[in-house]
Amino acid sequence: QVQLVESGGGLVQPGGSLRLSCAASGFTFSRFVMSWYRQAPGKERELVAGISSVGGSPSYADSVKGRFTISRDNAKNTVYLQMNSLKPEDTAVYYCKALQSLYGSVYWGQGTQVTVSS
Repeated sequence: QVQLVESGGGLVQPGGSLRLSCAASGFTFSRFVMSWYRQAPGKERELVAGISSVGGSPSYADSVKGRFTISRDNAKNTVYLQMNSLKPEDTAVYYCKALQSLYGSVYWGQGTQVTVSS
C-alpha cells in the first residue's frame, strides 16, 4: 500500500531548528514531485516548499525563504524539510505531499505537529 510517513516534528524554542522527514513506500518515488504543506489552527493549508522529481528546482513560500530547505534522497525514498530560525508563526501541522509527474496520482501523509514556543 502507498504510504507517506512524516516524522521529526515536536516542540522547539523560537530561533531553534528541526528537520522533518517523509518516508515514502508503495510507489515509484522518483517519478513524483514532492512538497511540504502546513496548516495552522484556524488557517488554510498552505504550500511551504516543493522540489522536482529529480531533486532540482526547489521553491519556497515567501514566509520561509532563507530559513527552510527542502531536499530529497531518491535512493532512500525520503524527502526532508530543514527548518532553521523557527518562529512562533511556523507552528502548524506539516504534511508531506506526493504528486506524480504529468498530473498523475496524488498522495498525502498524515501530518506531524511542529510547535514553536518559549
